[in-house]
Amino acid sequence: MTSLSSVDVLPAESPKPQLDHPLDIRAVLVFLAIVGCGLFFAAYSIHSDVEATGTAVKSLVPFFLLGVALVIALSFEFVNGFHDTANAVATVIYTHSLPAPIAVVWSGCFNFLGVLWSTGAVAFGIVSLLPVELILQVGSQAGFAMVFAMLIAAIIWNLGTWWLGLPASSSHTLIGSIIGVGVANALMRGRDGTSGVDWGKATEIGYALLFSPIVGFICAALLLLIFKAVIRKPELYKEPKGNAAPPPWVRGLLILTCTGVSFAHGSNDGQKGMGLIMLILIGTVPTAYALNRAVPAHHVQTFIAASDAAAKVVETKAAGYDVLGDPRPAVTDYIARHELNEGTYPSLAVLIQSIAKEVGGYSSLSKVPADQVANTRNDMYLASEAVRVLSKDHAADLTPAQVKTLSAYKKELDLSTKFIPIWVKICVALALGLGTMIGWKRIVVTVGEKIGKEHLTYGQGAAAELVAMGTIFAADNFGLPVSTTHVLSSGVAGTMAANGSGLQLATLRNIATAWVLTLPCAVLLSASLYWIFRQIF
Repeated sequence: MTSLSSVDVLPAESPKPQLDHPLDIRAVLVFLAIVGCGLFFAAYSIHSDVEATGTAVKSLVPFFLLGVALVIALSFEFVNGFHDTANAVATVIYTHSLPAPIAVVWSGCFNFLGVLWSTGAVAFGIVSLLPVELILQVGSQAGFAMVFAMLIAAIIWNLGTWWLGLPASSSHTLIGSIIGVGVANALMRGRDGTSGVDWGKATEIGYALLFSPIVGFICAALLLLIFKAVIRKPELYKEPKGNAAPPPWVRGLLILTCTGVSFAHGSNDGQKGMGLIMLILIGTVPTAYALNRAVPAHHVQTFIAASDAAAKVVETKAAGYDVLGDPRPAVTDYIARHELNEGTYPSLAVLIQSIAKEVGGYSSLSKVPADQVANTRNDMYLASEAVRVLSKDHAADLTPAQVKTLSAYKKELDLSTKFIPIWVKICVALALGLGTMIGWKRIVVTVGEKIGKEHLTYGQGAAAELVAMGTIFAADNFGLPVSTTHVLSSGVAGTMAANGSGLQLATLRNIATAWVLTLPCAVLLSASLYWIFRQIF
């Protein structure tokens, strides 16, 4: 793949925007000050949360590992920010709607707000791909090796494709990294490599990543054709004249779509780092983050009622089998393999009853003793994942009422374990937002100049951004990660084709090559790093 980042010296009358600006030392100082404040805020928040549990700190080693892991996780979000900036700002820059420095700062601010607004559904959807045994032991050496391998592999690939100016997908990269760790873990445990990943969830996410570029291309092309049929202003479908700004209403629309894509990108991509940060926190400081201590006290009674109802549903499927010993291995095996046996239902029923008994002994989750918190959380996670798999793979064996009962129980479990503290959102938002303001030029040039043979028009920019914004918001509502990069770049390609502007096949070939190579390269990188880190730890 050849580099796409070179920019020619342009004559004054060229419609291409000015992308080179002198470095302002004041901006650098403000940037460093924000980074320092963010790291201090994270450290202070962790200290306050641990202190609130009343747990005595016996060793600083877990906190050192926590600090390293958090820096790596936030670095991933930072790289994600400057890697994906072009998705939002290329169109407003190349249509002269906003100068480049203002556009990237504007985009960074709305990426920040998008992260804060996010629900967390995508975050925990990503986590569900990880091997269940590693999630249950995330605080162990294997757990740290998993987190470090995934994040470092994703950062390496993102930096490589950014250096070449290729709009590759951060989502695609992270999914590949997760699969690589899962396969390596299974092989190292003497199992078939295919058993290390939830392939049902991976396929669901894979379809979203696969079809989103196709949706972007087709929908952006159709939308541009609709624009041409409805808005009969030829100047909207021609390249800008010199550096003149577009008409006010067009400029407003383009800034609005830039804002929407930035916000949507933050709400979707920001969650990927959140889920991994929560795993890190659960593994290193379970007393503060394994259970959601913010839920109201009356939640315990609601939880027990939901547990009793769910246990009755599962017991009806147990077919008279009894469980001798620990039910957890059978439930764990079911989640990993998605295969029912005679011990699955009775083991799950015993586990549900055991969790209800554990929680029922306390007036609220905040009262669960520190030495029991991690075990209670792991049991809840096991039950939640088992119910999820059961409701999905064996829904035909359940009545609608039984499915509803199990869903209500899973909702109560997730309320107790799947939460994101506001300080985590703020730190991820800062990392993503600040990253958006750095290193944006390489991929902006590719999207703005290297996809079509002609300069991007106002209509093309608006159509591509509207489709990207709508696609990302829809995926966010379904808890699916999609590639902002692929949707936007394919949308620009679709508008070029619909406008008769021609496509630069060399660029599309390079982008397609990066798209094809991202998954296997990320798998290989993360699997290799996981093996190396397992030897080190």
